[in-house]
Amino acid sequence: MPRMTGNRYFAEAVHAYGISHVFFVPTIMLPAMAEMEDLDIRRVVTHGEKAAAYMADGYARAAHRPGLCLAQTIGSANLAAGLRDAYMACSPVIALTGGVDATSRYKHVYQEIEDFPMWEHVTKANFHVDALDRFPDLLRQAFRVATSSAPGPVHLEMSGTHAQVLEREADLIPFWEERFMKVPAFRPEPEPAAVRAAAHVLAQAERPVIIAGGGVIWSGAEPELSKLAELLQIPVATSLNAKAALSDDHPLNVGVPGTYSRWCANRVVSEADLVFFIGSHAGGQVTTNWQVPRPGIAAIQLDIDPEELGRNYPLQAALLGDAKVTLQKLIASVQPARPRREWLSRVQGLVREYREESDQIRSSDAVPIRPERICKEISDWLPEGGVVLSDTGHSGMWTGQMIRLGKPGQRFLRCAGSLGWGFPATLGAKCALPDRPVIGFCGDGGFYYHLAELETAARFNINAIMLVNNNYALNQEKHLFDSAYKGQQRGRATEMWHFSHEVNFAKVAEAMGCVGIRVERPEDIRPALDKALASNCPAVVEVISDVDAMSKRAWRPSAT
Repeated sequence: MPRMTGNRYFAEAVHAYGISHVFFVPTIMLPAMAEMEDLDIRRVVTHGEKAAAYMADGYARAAHRPGLCLAQTIGSANLAAGLRDAYMACSPVIALTGGVDATSRYKHVYQEIEDFPMWEHVTKANFHVDALDRFPDLLRQAFRVATSSAPGPVHLEMSGTHAQVLEREADLIPFWEERFMKVPAFRPEPEPAAVRAAAHVLAQAERPVIIAGGGVIWSGAEPELSKLAELLQIPVATSLNAKAALSDDHPLNVGVPGTYSRWCANRVVSEADLVFFIGSHAGGQVTTNWQVPRPGIAAIQLDIDPEELGRNYPLQAALLGDAKVTLQKLIASVQPARPRREWLSRVQGLVREYREESDQIRSSDAVPIRPERICKEISDWLPEGGVVLSDTGHSGMWTGQMIRLGKPGQRFLRCAGSLGWGFPATLGAKCALPDRPVIGFCGDGGFYYHLAELETAARFNINAIMLVNNNYALNQEKHLFDSAYKGQQRGRATEMWHFSHEVNFAKVAEAMGCVGIRVERPEDIRPALDKALASNCPAVVEVISDVDAMSKRAWRPSAT
């Protein structure tokens, strides 16, 4: 039985699980970092714990394998805050932190506060590691939990402010479980009776629609989604998490529904007589706070987590299983669709009307630049296999509505709600996909959160592109301030949502070792993106946009 330190064991485990990067703020497990020197593992030191968590999250979503982030005790709360987005997006991030040592508990150790309970709400599992001989089995359990069922974050709190428990030696058996190195770890199959029931309900519907969620992406079920939709001639609405699951130019794709939606998608879902949720929580964002589809509509739901089935909509059929395997079973069970010409004509008419309307603003030559035009330029420019990441808020609305992905292998990763996620997550995704073009989209408000990570990108040559939609404001908040001031902002109101015009992000990027390009005219966006990609360096493309440009609010059925 080999004798080794816990730090050596951890380094070997990271290497064995195929993880190429770890993201952390010192000082935590530095002997383990030293042990990784000869194992081809990049140790990315960030300027903040939340950024480390977001990078690990972007890495996990891009690689479909666990992302790792670490912090010492004093940074534990910050790291936990950064796991909020991974938790909401079902992303398999494993966080390791220092923690309270039983021998010094209650004695006012420097920087020590009991942080362990706060992790309960942002993880699938939260473990104490108080003894070295428990580290191997709890680390393996962390990988099992993170990658099984619906994936999600896991936390290991190591005894000692810097995880000193791992500095000891013990007889530790290197044992790695290949199954839990990637998502999905298992592909459970549905009950045959449930498949038959779902097929029967689908056959009876006159106006069915599919709402595809992030479970389709984690499962790799995009081909099966397309095949089922084509076989049964069912329109497909894709949540932001599943935006790239079906090509935007596919005749059955109606776009993103919900609160960050294309109005045609909400209209289609609202007129359906059956909704089939696939790998979707059917939560508030994708259903416009449970107004679209309407409460009580006939529904089918497919999910790998039994607790999600029927949580938000009563079901006529429930399918428990992996999305890819379950759709394969369903495809084998259904008969080709009877003609739904009237329904498909209505659906495609709505999509065509939306495209004709949005194409006008997407082609705008206005200065300051319209965000819709920025999204068009990204759509036209993004190569095959390119990856787009979007921050939340207006960034999620603009990209969800206006970016169109139609080339093979393109992917879309979205923030689940934490403004500022976009830039660090883009760096993490690029670490996972070094040979693919990776571009992030955020506003200036989101970019300010983790501006210091420009230095991190330069130091590690993480050559992602970050496009900053700079309108010198948190302009999504304008209507909230209008309401607060009863329709007429006055005095110093704009101080609360406007930013300085003196800051030039392109120059800031250059000063911190990155490529910086400032764009003020729409015809210069495409050349700027070409230049950024050709630089083979981390790059910021700062696009000056219209502060008065507002994304359309989600379409909802009228009160009547």
